Amino acid sequence: MLMAHPAVLKNLVEQYETLSCRHAENGSEEARMRMNDVAYTLCVSTGTRTVDAALTAAHRQLHGARAEDDSLLTA
Repeated sequence: MLMAHPAVLKNLVEQYETLSCRHAENGSEEARMRMNDVAYTLCVSTGTRTVDAALTAAHRQLHGARAEDDSLLTA
């Protein structure tokens, strides 16, 4: 199975957590829709079917990974 680059995975987790807080605070439809998009991408990136499983898998993959190493992502 292909694995997402740690920097990408870290960014997705941070986006999901931020959007989750925003949606909880004001319940905006825009935040909910974006949160669903990020949740889907997290699931695809981690090979899981639920956002909870995706977050768990992402945290496991990030544990010990050099998430700040973006050398493969820069042009």
